[in-house]
Amino acid sequence: MDAVDSQLIDEVAGWIIGAQRVVVLTGAGVSTASGIPDFRGPNGVWTKQPGSERLFSLEAYLTDDDVRRQVWQLRLENPAFTVGPNPAHHALAELERLGHLHTLITQNIDGLHQAGGSDPDRIVEIHGTIHQVECLSCERVIEAEPVLERVRAGDPDPRCEACGGLQKSATISFGQSLDPARLQRAHDAVMGCDLLLSIGSSLVVHPVALLPRTALEAGARLIVMNGEPTPYDDTAHAVIGSDIVASLEALVAEVRARSG
Repeated sequence: MDAVDSQLIDEVAGWIIGAQRVVVLTGAGVSTASGIPDFRGPNGVWTKQPGSERLFSLEAYLTDDDVRRQVWQLRLENPAFTVGPNPAHHALAELERLGHLHTLITQNIDGLHQAGGSDPDRIVEIHGTIHQVECLSCERVIEAEPVLERVRAGDPDPRCEACGGLQKSATISFGQSLDPARLQRAHDAVMGCDLLLSIGSSLVVHPVALLPRTALEAGARLIVMNGEPTPYDDTAHAVIGSDIVASLEALVAEVRARSG
């Protein structure tokens, strides 16, 4: 991991201060410091557990009783229910308070941006949230905890109490379409920004991976902050490859110092 480049941080801070509308896109790399593993990194879920992708497939979830049981047990163990936000989440909340963050689009389902102080009204949870459960039949959405309590009590595959249909976490699985309203909101935010800051995302999962291209085509600056290379490194206006938490804290500290 590269050391934080203070000259680059200063330059990006100046761009943020001068921007009329800053949009931030976050991925799993923002939450790893909280103890939530990513998928594709060196210590990622799929790197360490080859074949576990099946547990994230909508088709497998719908057709395989054993997959559903495994998924519900994994939900009980998910660290998103027990860990807290890290300094990267707090830094983005401060960037918002300083008036330099219009919309926060996140691929993360853990709710840590809200816990870290970001305004929920400015957040687009493009891949949904683990803190809710939806019925795949009647589309009822409820808080996750009562359903997880049923799993703890011995119900391996809790069905919807309203219609008896299959339930799953209100998150996007592979093979499942994104919510059109959320996707449209994210697209509109990127189209209207003049700076997109992508943090902790591999930028390979579509259709979210198209948002940086949309920003560039609309004339916005693109800043990529990630521990691993991304497909946009060659076209971004700046690439920050140092530790995400340290880089983001340094960036927001510089914005704060120059905004005051």
